[in-house]
Formats: sequence, C-alpha cells, structure tokens
Amino acid sequence: MTCFDNVKKNFGFGCLRLPMRDGEVDTAAFSRMVDAFLDAGFNYFDTARSYLDGKSETALKTCLTSRHPRERYILTDKLTHGFFQTEADIRPLFESQLEACGVDYFDFYLMHAQNTQYFREFKACRAYETAFALKEEGKIRHVGISFHDRAEVLEQILNEYPQIEVVQIQFNYADYEDAAVESRKCYEVCVRRGKPVFVMEPVKGGVLANLPAEGKAILDALDSGSPASYAIRFAASFPGIRMVLSGMSNMEQLTDNLSFMRDFQPLNEAEMEAIGKVRDVFRSLNLIGCTACRYCVAGCPQNILIPELFGAMNAKRAYNDWNSGWYYTVHTQDNGKASDCVQCGNCEQTCPQHLPIRSLLKQVAETFEKKEDEQETD
Repeated sequence: MTCFDNVKKNFGFGCLRLPMRDGEVDTAAFSRMVDAFLDAGFNYFDTARSYLDGKSETALKTCLTSRHPRERYILTDKLTHGFFQTEADIRPLFESQLEACGVDYFDFYLMHAQNTQYFREFKACRAYETAFALKEEGKIRHVGISFHDRAEVLEQILNEYPQIEVVQIQFNYADYEDAAVESRKCYEVCVRRGKPVFVMEPVKGGVLANLPAEGKAILDALDSGSPASYAIRFAASFPGIRMVLSGMSNMEQLTDNLSFMRDFQPLNEAEMEAIGKVRDVFRSLNLIGCTACRYCVAGCPQNILIPELFGAMNAKRAYNDWNSGWYYTVHTQDNGKASDCVQCGNCEQTCPQHLPIRSLLKQVAETFEKKEDEQETD
C-alpha cells in the first residue's frame, strides 16, 4: 500500500486562507465549500496549528471531520516551529492537534517550513524521530516535510532522514527559476530521489490570479481559463507532482478550481509558451515576492503588517494603483509604519521566501511616507 492509495485526484484544499467573517472562520461558508469539494470527487485537506492562529484546525473539526466519515477525507497537519521548545513538548502538542481537528490519526504529518535553521532545531528536539515513532503507533500514516530553502539543504535533510515519504515545496511558474526559492532545483531533487511532491503556493498567494494588464492579456488570448487555472495546471503538469494545494477563501474560487481540476489536463505547448511570456512580464515589474503567509507579523515588535504593506507596494508597481497609498494608510492607522522598523531581523528569520524585508520596508517607507507637500506635487 502506498501513501496515495486513498488520495483521490491531484488537487487539495489548503486551509490557510479560509472564508472569514468578523475575524472568525465563516463556518457556514466553509461547510458548503467542504461539501462541494468532496462531492466533486476530491478528498485532501491541509492545515497547520499556525494557520489562522489555530482556527484552521478547529474549523476543520466543525466543518469536515464532525460531518463526514473518516474514510471520506485525507487530512494533513504539521509540526510547526515556535509551538514546541523541547522533545517533551511534541507529543502533547500533537495530541492537542488531533483533538482540535477531531480525528484519531493524521494521514500525513509534515515537519513544517523546514530550512537550515529550523532543521537544526527540529533535530535537536528529535522531532523527526518522534514523528516516526507516532507513525509506528498508528497515529500518523505518513511522515513528510514542507520545505522553504535551497536545494542543497533539501538534499541534506533527505540524506539524514531517507524515511521521509513526501516533500511539499513552493512551486509556481513565477518562482520556477527564482534564485531564492529554487522551485525547479528542489523539484528535481525530489524526482531524483523518488520522493512524491506536494505543491504549495501554486498561485503565489494570489499574485498569479490577479495579473498585471499585460500578463492577463496574454492568457486571455488563449480563451480557455482563468489566470489561476493556468497557474495551478502548470504546477500539476509536472511528473512526480502528486498533489497541488490551493488556499480557497470563497465558493467562486473553489468552483473555478474544480472546473479545470475535476478532469485535469496538463498545459499544452501553446499554454506553456504563454506562461513563459507572463513570467517575463513579472520579471520586468520588480515585484516583491511576498505570498502573505504572515509568519513575519507575529514576531514583529513594532506590529508592522508587512504583507499588507508589501501588497500596497506591489499594487503601486504593477498597476500604478492610484489608491495604493490609501490602503497603506489603512494598514498603518493602528499598526506600525514601514519606517517604524527597528531592524531586529525577526521577520527575515521566519520568511519562507528569504526576502530582505528590512531593506524592502525602507523602500516602502520612501514610497508611501513622503511629506505632505511632496505628495501634493505627484
């Protein structure tokens, strides 16, 4: 029996960006999405304790696991840095995750967001050994990792722990040859070692669903799908990629994704050529490669909403967005401004994209925090 015998199709529901209302998960909306997803023949759900401050796990209990029989879905959770300090902390955390999700076991359990630093800390706490022991006890079916670092670091982890069964990587057409993310190189490591690949961020946090005008025109000319459809199908078109996750926050996104993943067709030659042209458009814009995972926000002593400020900056660059400055003001009214950064570096230590956040915040400040008399002359 392989780890994919019960996985239906190659498309999964990522539960980081769920429908929200007044700061809480909209469980009525999420329940409808869960039902539609299952009824369409899909069954893979992915969560983590860090998603939505723990609300993702409990929302799955409310909307999925308490409403559907266990054999109807596949559930993945993760061991996340910051939620344990010692080896002794891991089992109680794991048990609390089972309880929060309302299950007796996880189909997949991933060592979360592995990079050089986190891998060192996970090793010191014997996190991998604990996960393998939990597998032997039947509380985990399969152990894997989610990964954000260079390909050589992935090689090191797989060398030290060949028992790893799956590897989840960031993989999309914008990051395919990116020097920081190394999507292609990480994918090739997995293929060479025979490790099935799970894909996160196929739409790059929504960036590839909301293209600049020039890029959108290229895909519109194909007249065969939404921008998000090409991004997700790009990721799913590669051999060895067994699961592509999408974080869906409304029924419209879910319906669109199901329309082309229900009977999945890889990108054809013309579509691949168009994707290459869109990639060139992005390269010309010098956008900040933030996926809005929000890992940087929790540790910021100045309470700077870094993803929102980067989003305003990208809107300014990509669309010459006339109201990006207004949104910058909205996001800094009750939170820190870009210029409030104290250069502590906490954000850069947790950034999966390895962004130079401190220097980028300086650029954001220079763009949006001009004096009033300077702004009036623009």
